[in-house]
Amino acid sequence: MSLLSFLHDSPGPAVAVELTARYVSAASIEYRAGQPVVSAHAGEALPPGALVPSLTAPNVQNRQAVVAALGHVLEQVGRPRRVGLVLPDLVAKVSLVRFEQVPARAADLDQLIRWQVRKTAPFSIEDAQVSFVPGIVVAPGLDASAGGSGQEFVVTLARRANIEDYEALCADAGAHAGLVDLATLNVINAVLAGTPAVAAVDWLLVNVAPDDASIAIMRGPHLIFFRNRAADTEGTLEDLVHQAAMYYEDRLSGGGLRRAFLTGVAGAGAHHAADIEQFRQGLQDRLKAPIETVDPRAAATLTDRISAAPALLDTLTPLVGLLLRGRKAA
Repeated sequence: MSLLSFLHDSPGPAVAVELTARYVSAASIEYRAGQPVVSAHAGEALPPGALVPSLTAPNVQNRQAVVAALGHVLEQVGRPRRVGLVLPDLVAKVSLVRFEQVPARAADLDQLIRWQVRKTAPFSIEDAQVSFVPGIVVAPGLDASAGGSGQEFVVTLARRANIEDYEALCADAGAHAGLVDLATLNVINAVLAGTPAVAAVDWLLVNVAPDDASIAIMRGPHLIFFRNRAADTEGTLEDLVHQAAMYYEDRLSGGGLRRAFLTGVAGAGAHHAADIEQFRQGLQDRLKAPIETVDPRAAATLTDRISAAPALLDTLTPLVGLLLRGRKAA
């Protein structure tokens, strides 16, 4: 199991599954003339309260209902024996950790990272699943708050028991979850796979979900800022974006965000539509640039029998991102 396989070099699975508080979805990819095509997809709603994504509390509240829905979805995408699993951002804590000197031995690096993140972990580090990938190599002056230089790592921390529960759901439905990752990190993967121009600029992603929202700031292919906000948190999404933009300008030597993407809007609920449109307009005014919608078809085309409704495109985006992880844009 590999939590946070973001930009990892090993190939992804042929089928990806996403479990959220509201639905189960899956998609498969095949290659035609060397190009990725979404060949099948399926989705099924979950009963309210069956899954409650959380960093600290048990997530699975109605195992029977989730396994049944997952089984139906997997049946429609070919009964895969191995899947990649996309989980809500609320399930884990994403941090950026920097070291001026990186230990040569992998075991020493693992211990150093665990020691570093245990300071802010909301539970015992012995109960944590900690995974990490190399981030940006920091030049002097990138972060005025820290100074110096070094190597950053993107670190994800989750309760091991929760990750094992999600893996067990897949096992009960007849599939092995050999890869586990987070939704927004795989939306990033989808953008990187489908939009070559972002590799050379600083860019922003806002991923809106019914129960939370995440903001990521990228320096080309490298994550340099990440925040997740639960829907019931005090303050607004506009506040969170403002704080992120100020941090980018003041502490990350921000030279300007050249692209900005907003995704998840179609699935956020009709009652949030006016608020999200107002947010989009405010973000556009601040950045003096259009706010783009993430379209997974830039990374993987759809077969003729798949209609491209906005809600479906939002659902497919993290699935495509996981299936194409590490794939450079053409």
